[in-house]
Amino acid sequence: MPTETRMLTVDADGHVLEPRDTWLKYIEPGLRDRAIRIARDEEGIEVLLVDGRPHLGMRGRLGALGGIGMSSEELMSTGQRCYEDGCPPGGYDPAARLDVMDAESIDIALLYPTIGISWEGLVTDAKLATAYCRAYNRWIVDFCARDRRRLVPIAHICLMDPEGAVEEVKRARKDGCAGVYLSPDPAARGGRQLDDPELAPFWATVQDLDMPIAFHVVVRSQTLLAPWLGGRNDQASDGELSRPIGETVFMFTFLALDVMAAFTSMMTRGLFETYPRLRLAVLEAGSNWITAWLDRLDHKLEVMRPFSSLKLLPSEYFKRQCVISAEPDESITAKIVDHLGAEYVVWASDYPHIDASFNVVGQIRERIASLAVESQRKVLGENALRFYGIAP
Repeated sequence: MPTETRMLTVDADGHVLEPRDTWLKYIEPGLRDRAIRIARDEEGIEVLLVDGRPHLGMRGRLGALGGIGMSSEELMSTGQRCYEDGCPPGGYDPAARLDVMDAESIDIALLYPTIGISWEGLVTDAKLATAYCRAYNRWIVDFCARDRRRLVPIAHICLMDPEGAVEEVKRARKDGCAGVYLSPDPAARGGRQLDDPELAPFWATVQDLDMPIAFHVVVRSQTLLAPWLGGRNDQASDGELSRPIGETVFMFTFLALDVMAAFTSMMTRGLFETYPRLRLAVLEAGSNWITAWLDRLDHKLEVMRPFSSLKLLPSEYFKRQCVISAEPDESITAKIVDHLGAEYVVWASDYPHIDASFNVVGQIRERIASLAVESQRKVLGENALRFYGIAP
């Protein structure tokens, strides 16, 4: 029987599960009393405290921030599980993470936060938000020091404090961070639009640093689709009012909407025209929608040319400056790669989140098996290395 071709495999969006004392240990001592932490409220329910205020959307459900291979019903039932119950060692222990990568045939992992995708929008003090990012970035660099060839730190930057964002991204780059995670949520940048003049120094800085940015889904208390939520409540067995049937699935599915909106805003507001060397990765929104969306953007631009500063078609900017992440469960990835071009797609495990699974490399390889070997190599690893400037 033919042997399987060994291909360099890069997980373009893996996650860590920050230990509950990360910010207590890594934030400046003068801010320690305002550090992000996990505690219990007056009812004994575990909560994530951000500047002393609870993240109500995650109350009693912090285990669901991880949870790979576990029951969503158990983790999402308020108060049944704690944060650590959903945390496999590979989420917080770098040695264990390398073992998971070996078992999954992953050579290199780009690592993103988990608690970090939950707190923005709850902070009103811009300088504190930057301090939270600085603390996390110090921790993730230490985490990845276990094997800097295989564990690649991605810096968390908050745009609420534009000047602080510039300074922190410079510091993080010196520490070895390969890219930047940005929340797509407007509240995370104080309501500023992406082309706000106050943010211009940040975009220029990441362009000059040759440091790609990425939008990723977030967990937040207020959703863009709030008018679609609410209605009849069903009585849960423990007496607690549960969400209306289907609402959790609705919200979970539409987490991708923030990323799609942020990407579209970057495009239509001319950021790729103004900063031609700025690079953007579109993460955890799936990939199978992108060709239809670029077709739509191209068409709408042609109709509305008088109202746009874009000199190229959106599809041309995308191919010049972007990649999108495919998820292992998507069914037509090979056709998308074939239509879009093999240079513009990476893949992601999302380990160790609740919607992740094991054998993801086997799954993604099966999805793209019909492609030429050269194209498979690009999607599995070469595109991520090229995009982030990582030595193989």
